[in-house]
Amino acid sequence: MLPVFGFLDVPVSGAYHLIHALTGPLSTALAIVVFTLGVRLLLHPLARSAARGERARATLLPQLRTLQEKHGKDRDRLAAEMAKLQQESGTSLFTGCLPMLLQLPFFTIMYRLFTTPVIGGEPNSLLGATLLGTPLGAHGLSGSPLVFVIAAGLAVVAWFSVRLQAPQPDAPGGKLLRLLPYGTVLAILVLPQAAGLYLLTTTAWTAAERALLRRRS
Repeated sequence: MLPVFGFLDVPVSGAYHLIHALTGPLSTALAIVVFTLGVRLLLHPLARSAARGERARATLLPQLRTLQEKHGKDRDRLAAEMAKLQQESGTSLFTGCLPMLLQLPFFTIMYRLFTTPVIGGEPNSLLGATLLGTPLGAHGLSGSPLVFVIAAGLAVVAWFSVRLQAPQPDAPGGKLLRLLPYGTVLAILVLPQAAGLYLLTTTAWTAAERALLRRRS
């Protein structure tokens, strides 16, 4: 076990027993989905706050374009003026990233659950769990058929996410934001299938949540 991840031993062990408890009435794959939905439900208040910030940032786009036209060649001045505008408006261009960043510990735990041979001094029985005949601990590059199913699901969710997001191409970071959702499709090629299942569930939740919050705005 790598020392650098030693601080995760307790939460990984807790998640291991939680998944085992869920696999009583559920399959391991479905237990992962339930675990992921629980995480997203806990983060929902932050998503609501991020949605309000997104609407506030939309009102700043004309001013941001003006700053780009005026200071586009002076990156330091542009950054300073953008920071000043955000401070005056009480918003941030990166508030919407908070729910995603807070998921990183949970994603790391899920990754370790299906890559660590021994958890809590016992053999990791989750490594033998399968979905569609494929071990959930198998990596995408192993060539299993499941990776293509998950990748296709992630591609569809990414397409919907981009349509819901629809940032202005000339807005700061607009082009990157339109490509970012498709990064999950590439990530699944090197991740365990369990982590891919987590990604598929959480990105689908994000797309549905964003659509719902927009309808209520």
